[in-house]
Amino acid sequence: MPRIPTSELSRYLLAGQLSRRGCLRASRICLQPVANFQTRRFASVETQSTSVPPTPLRKQLKEQAKALKASGQKKKKNIDNQTVPGWELTVGIEIHAQLNTVRKLFSPATTSFNDSPNTHVALFDLAIPGSQPLFQPETLIPAVRAALALNCDIQRVSRFDRKHYFHWDQPSGYQITQYYEPFAKDGRIGLLARDGIAAEDGESIAVGIKQVQMEQDTAKTTAQPGEAHWLDFNRVGMPLIEIITLPEIHHPATAAALVRKVQMMLSAVDACVSGMEEGGLRADVNVSVRRVDDTSGKLGTRTEIKNLSSFKAVEDAIIAERDRQIAVLEAGGVVEGETRGWSIGSTETRRLRGKEGEVDYRYMPDPDLGPVVIDPQLVQRLASSSGVSPDVETDQLIEKYGLTAKDAISLLALDGGARVQYYYNVLDALSELGAETDAIVTILAANWCLHELGKLTEVSSDLGMTADGECKVPSRDLAALLHHLCRREITAKVAKELLWAIFRGEVAPGGVTEAIKDNNLWFNELSKAEYEALADRAVEGEDKVLGEFLRFADGKSKAYPRGKLMFLVGKMMRAGPEHRMDPTSAERVMSTRIDDIYLDALGNKQ
Repeated sequence: MPRIPTSELSRYLLAGQLSRRGCLRASRICLQPVANFQTRRFASVETQSTSVPPTPLRKQLKEQAKALKASGQKKKKNIDNQTVPGWELTVGIEIHAQLNTVRKLFSPATTSFNDSPNTHVALFDLAIPGSQPLFQPETLIPAVRAALALNCDIQRVSRFDRKHYFHWDQPSGYQITQYYEPFAKDGRIGLLARDGIAAEDGESIAVGIKQVQMEQDTAKTTAQPGEAHWLDFNRVGMPLIEIITLPEIHHPATAAALVRKVQMMLSAVDACVSGMEEGGLRADVNVSVRRVDDTSGKLGTRTEIKNLSSFKAVEDAIIAERDRQIAVLEAGGVVEGETRGWSIGSTETRRLRGKEGEVDYRYMPDPDLGPVVIDPQLVQRLASSSGVSPDVETDQLIEKYGLTAKDAISLLALDGGARVQYYYNVLDALSELGAETDAIVTILAANWCLHELGKLTEVSSDLGMTADGECKVPSRDLAALLHHLCRREITAKVAKELLWAIFRGEVAPGGVTEAIKDNNLWFNELSKAEYEALADRAVEGEDKVLGEFLRFADGKSKAYPRGKLMFLVGKMMRAGPEHRMDPTSAERVMSTRIDDIYLDALGNKQ
């Protein structure tokens, strides 16, 4: 292919004029020329008014699950699908994380996440002829922190290389990365059973990190109707790190657990701007299979699955690709080295293109950038100020606050680590209110911080959680709710309704107690006699249900069938004033009445 003249490239970049010769002939992108480089808006003119907001990930998963169920296909549960008899799976992972910095990697343009498209673009980001890369030293801080969290050796000298390929999201025709001499090598990450690794891996497993390298991101491409695409160059040049693991993972669940653990670790050291679902972290997986009795020692041909955007997608895509490769080999075919894609809710991967290699990318040292020299004193300083690791903090949440491993890890993982800070803020506020923060209170607070706040996001995906652990429900207001609830001054139902009112802004900050007073929501519990009267009404005509309890009469209520007991308690709750009843008290009264009265009466009848 003949070399494209600079004049043509200039018209393409500055005026949106596409050449009709050579490889640009097939392009369908229409570019809008504008005068200001800092506010360029490249878009499809004819489809600009038809843009629709992206569908949230949770909704996509629900819709895909419904479609799969309607088709009659049954999907094997992942927990039972970690191995295939006679075959060994091998997985290596490449994780791309956007660094938490103010500037881009090679230009002074500010970084952005969800700002208006093409409002943070420098000349070099668009590869304007004559512009040069200028390495921003501040991007080293989060990069080194991340590498230290992954137990890597920081290299004193590292260098940048050019990785050549042409695509509309890469204006220069190459990406600047660190291929030959990355800034960090030889790391290791430990995974425990509580992290969600496959049961086949036992209580723990360690996975090697080959290297961590800095590189620039590409533009964001948004597909539009009519085969048009919109390009947002805000993302060009965003500072990334690429974390490359060794091929030491052999189960899909362990691969997903590793990505989840890496995200938690990067968040803990404030290195990554956001998580997978928000788009700040992406994973590519390399998958290969071979027969267990293969004595050659060679791994099978690997395929790469690009741009996985959720932990579930990592596990599902690996399972699907493993099964595809096994089916090909068992049919006598040959697995081709290629790049494949994955869609949320899919049951199989799809071919994208043939697999590129080092020769295809024509890696070469970047002539415009000098070496990066990292002072050991900087490394020591960052290592000493990195804070508590996720594993240590998880242990503290379990041992000091009585949480389950699952709840502890969820608190650490949600909202980039801000949810656990919110939890600490709630506990501090409870202490200020005079509450005893024993295990009962700390576990109750964790349940509300996780589950009740989580229910709010089913209506609004944005809690407005900040890095210092505050959101649309101030921690002091949630603490006040829990304080009244623990003192049995309000019911759980009232507390949940007040939580929604706080979230909607209907209760002024700090006004929880006043809202309870003004609306007369205090819990005025029924007397024991009133509970007993309701219990008597609930068992009327239920001789058949009571008969189920006769078999357990010797063991009294400890051995009663739970479902039958709660059926009668439910009748009590429905018959009485709910705002004056406590389910625990109702259950206790019903159990006592069954022991002392109803079973004797039923036995005499029989």
